This record gives sequence, structure tokens and C-alpha cells, in this order.
Amino acid sequence: MTETTPARPARPAGIDPRGPRFAAGVTAVLLAVVVLLGASTAALVLLAVVALSFLLGALGGTQRTWQAWLFRSFVRPRIGPPSELEDPRPPRFAQSVGLVVTGAGVALGLAGVLAAVPWAAGIAFAAAALNAVFALCLGCEMYLLLRRLRPAAVRQ
Repeated sequence: MTETTPARPARPAGIDPRGPRFAAGVTAVLLAVVVLLGASTAALVLLAVVALSFLLGALGGTQRTWQAWLFRSFVRPRIGPPSELEDPRPPRFAQSVGLVVTGAGVALGLAGVLAAVPWAAGIAFAAAALNAVFALCLGCEMYLLLRRLRPAAVRQ
């Protein structure tokens, strides 16, 4: 009788790591505008747009967002292919974290707590700016930490 090891799930195709950084820069600019608009209806609408962008990234991956389309269409042709690709799962998880933060701001804003809108935008801005400027993706780091904390039997 031979023993077989369970097949590990295939690793998804890699993505250009510069794409999510570019998207984080665009998102950081939008979030900065939300913060500057303060507790207003215009800020709530713009934060909802950002939250919907995060929803696209959480459901389809960062390569399915409008920011990724901008990167593929206008930036990547000018800078050429990447030297290496990265696993798309951590950035996709980071999109989910961004969705939770901005979604909470939108939900609270719709419930009449407009003061929550610039606060949520400020928190999301800090994470997006760290990614855009320093290539430090907090959501990606959370993903990797959670993977390390999972029991070994579940990881396989």
C-alpha cells in the first residue's frame, strides 16, 4: 500500500507588483480628498467610490480594478515588464481590509454619523500611502501573519 500526500492547491498566476503600488497611490489621492472634504455628503460619495473600488479588488483581485486598468493601459507600456511577479493573494486580502475600513465609514456616514467618513478615509489613507510610497502593504502583512498563525494541518 502506497501513501500519497494530498495535492496542494495550485498557486495563482503572479501579478506585476508595481500595479498594486500604483493603485495604492491613486487610492491615497482620493482618500486625501475625502479627508480634506471633511464630514460632508461629497466626502461620503467619494468614500463610497473608493469602497466600491476595494470591493472590485476583493472579489476579482487587484488586477480587476479600474486602477489596474489605468496601470496596464498607461503606465506599464512605458516602464516595461516587471523583473519578478508576486502572489496575488496578499494584495487581494488587503483589498478586503480596505473594503472593511472604508465600508464602515460609508455605513456610518449613511447612518448619519458623517464625522466617521474622514476618520475612515484617514485610516485607509495611511495604509494606502505606506504602500504607494514605501511598498509596505499592511493588508499583505496581515495576510502573511494570519497564514503563519494557522495550524500546520490547515496550511496544507
